Amino acid sequence: MVKICCIGAGYVGGPTMAVIAHKCPDIEVAVVDISVSRIAAWNSDQLPIYEPGLDDVVKSCRGKNLFFSTDVEKHVSEADIIFVSVNTPTKTRGLGAGKAADLTYWESAARMIADVSKSDKIVVEKSTVPVKTAEAIEKILTHNSKGVNYQILSNPEFLAEGTAIEDLFAPDRVLIGGRETPDGQRAIKALKDVYAHWVPEERIICTNLWSAELSKLAANAFLAQRISSVNAMSALCEATGADVAQVSHAVGKDTRIGHKFLNASVGFGGSCFQKDILNLVYICECNGLPEVANYWKQVIKVNDYQKNRFVNRIVSSMFNTVSGKKIAILGFAFKKDTGDTRETPAIDVCKGLLGDKATLSIYDPQVTEEQIQRDLSMNKFDWDHPVHLQPMSPSSVKQVSVVWDAYEAAKGAHGLCILTEWDEFKNLDYKKIYDNMPKPAFVFDGRNVVNPQKLREIGFIVYSIGKPLDSWLKDMPAVA
Repeated sequence: MVKICCIGAGYVGGPTMAVIAHKCPDIEVAVVDISVSRIAAWNSDQLPIYEPGLDDVVKSCRGKNLFFSTDVEKHVSEADIIFVSVNTPTKTRGLGAGKAADLTYWESAARMIADVSKSDKIVVEKSTVPVKTAEAIEKILTHNSKGVNYQILSNPEFLAEGTAIEDLFAPDRVLIGGRETPDGQRAIKALKDVYAHWVPEERIICTNLWSAELSKLAANAFLAQRISSVNAMSALCEATGADVAQVSHAVGKDTRIGHKFLNASVGFGGSCFQKDILNLVYICECNGLPEVANYWKQVIKVNDYQKNRFVNRIVSSMFNTVSGKKIAILGFAFKKDTGDTRETPAIDVCKGLLGDKATLSIYDPQVTEEQIQRDLSMNKFDWDHPVHLQPMSPSSVKQVSVVWDAYEAAKGAHGLCILTEWDEFKNLDYKKIYDNMPKPAFVFDGRNVVNPQKLREIGFIVYSIGKPLDSWLKDMPAVA
């Protein structure tokens, strides 16, 4: 029986291994992590992450051929294939600070694999890593090999949160990169045979190591670039009276461009986009390509500009001050159908408003108060370290209350900010909300989920990103 072990029980490792176990009953899959609380959650009825469909998949095979354990060394030493899915945060100090990936956790995983292995292993990079990481890992393993042979493969994940299980069941492509040697090709075939249990062969792409590593960074950079492109257009639409939704629709009808990732918003978030682009920028700089680095930097600059513009629009609309005013924040996750708040634009928007002394009342159907308080008091990039290495119980932000109901959040608020496109926000009783707000009552829709015309008929002053401006807002330019 083939044995697979995955080091790291997070957003990538947990769901990926659950689906492999579900689709391959003849393979034993163990997910290991040093976090006792995280493994306990994977073994409970309340899984540590929310993802539609994940519960059913885990419960169908947990205890049969899917195991979650803190006994890292035992499962690593027994495994034939080891997936490494550990944190690769952006460095905050030293060489490459603010751009380069910190491979501390990766390196310690590699050293531990070398310590405990007694039989040949295939080691698979699953976390997003910079190009040439495989080479570094290979050196650590071979210099400590004790006669054990290692083959390193790159098998980047292309999951979208909120649809991760669908993406795993029917992927656009599975990418496997390996050495172009006989041993390397055998290792590629071994991993390909696992995925071939359910993925059609034409969707399994085999490349060299560097192409696989770079493809992941490139894919995320291209997706983020589309969002920044449409967000840049949204600012121009507001200035000219165009409607970004109509422009996106017209542009997306071109089959060469397509309609996906053309929704203007308050900005992109998630654990990968910014991190991967910063990584790409650093790799370009290290390889003497400053023009290429500056090109990709601009994608992040436009994203930051969009968040700042949104905050400035809120403050300037409300008589240039939000000091002491209650503002309701609807949605905190970086997108709907996930509880994930990593790099969510809501953090920067909330911090911007708090900087102007606003009082915030936040509601998100999937994000806990503890998580929101943690996010608002952490430093940039802290989120990407394992929980036990994050700052202990950060001080809560006093001007923030977290409530479990949109109406409660909006009661007595001067303005309402929609920061996540949860479906329920489309169907709220906005008349009831309006009646419980001081006037003038504002709605700032950062996800274009509401119908501005209907809300204006109720009496709201509405700002929707990239839409023709309310006459109230035209007199108050958003100074960026």
